[in-house]
Amino acid sequence: MARPSTAVSEVVLGFQKHPKGKSSGIAGLRHFRLPWDRPGKRSSGLCSQSRATIAPMGEFDLIARYFTRPVQRAALGIGDDCALLAPAPGMQLAVSCDMLVEGRHFFAGTDPERLGHKALAVNLSDLAACGARPLAFTLALSLPSVQEPWLAGFSRGLLRLADAHGCELVGGDTTQGPLNICITVFGEVPAGQALLRSGAQPGDDIYVSGTLGDARLALEALQGRIALAPEVLAAARLRLEAPTPRVALGLALRGLASSALDVSDGLLGDFGHILRASGVGACIDTSITLKLIAASAYPISAGGLFDANYLQQCTLAGGDDYELAFTAAPARRGAVAAAAQASSTPVTRIGVVEAAPGLRLVDAQGRPVAQRYASFDHFA
Repeated sequence: MARPSTAVSEVVLGFQKHPKGKSSGIAGLRHFRLPWDRPGKRSSGLCSQSRATIAPMGEFDLIARYFTRPVQRAALGIGDDCALLAPAPGMQLAVSCDMLVEGRHFFAGTDPERLGHKALAVNLSDLAACGARPLAFTLALSLPSVQEPWLAGFSRGLLRLADAHGCELVGGDTTQGPLNICITVFGEVPAGQALLRSGAQPGDDIYVSGTLGDARLALEALQGRIALAPEVLAAARLRLEAPTPRVALGLALRGLASSALDVSDGLLGDFGHILRASGVGACIDTSITLKLIAASAYPISAGGLFDANYLQQCTLAGGDDYELAFTAAPARRGAVAAAAQASSTPVTRIGVVEAAPGLRLVDAQGRPVAQRYASFDHFA
């Protein structure tokens, strides 16, 4: 997208910078306008005094205080027009990008520390689905205003997760506007070993990691559609706002899984991408997926709150799970179990890949279950 002609700047993998010591005769663009800088407004004595005695935080102060840290793995981090990454010999670079928009992907007023965590987690989940080890990421952040407590919480959640996965912040951009968070993440994977969506074969087992549906349950409660006991809502909301990227499992599945992806928009909708890319069909046992919602451990019969159909909607099409769905040959069941144990990640076998196209749902007795579950669509 073209920038305004007065915004003399460029970003590749580095936080936005003004040209090095060059004067174009144009005042440098301020991405965060101060109250006394409104066009057509003259500074009053009070504003002039405030400007002299209060040091407002500008764009580069914000970057320096909350997002600039020394890099250990990248060849060059924040401070130049570009960052420099150096994948190890024999490695391919895996790149993914995700955007979170207030009101579309998260509620206004979401805890900033959890939001910082989730913004990176959803990107790390993509690397996990490809079996890639995280290297670095960039952050493009649009803020309505500079609120230091919010920035402190957001950066704390973001960088804590980054440190846990050895993923360094190496650049990005900041500007003023509606709250919008866009992260591009970089990882490395041995050449030819990336997990793809296109390798599923008829007869392969279908697996999913962790639990499904709890994020959807929390969303429904926060939107006032259902009522949850406080302890159930707290647990489900944690799954919605602070998902766990399955990076260790993705690494363990290299050379083992025939296909993989992360479940972000709902199991059925997302797994359909594997079926189309691989040119196959699948049969999924809904009596197994029904039990994958963690909230089922609670007394769901109390007040008749959850029925089976509602739980199926959550587990099969809920979205925001950020688990891995993958396929593997039946002969590799022992190896899959070992990978799950090595990565401390539970996995569940939920179905089988079939030669005939399409996705079939069955119950515990093998009887057909109607497919009436729609996954999330950003433009629906």
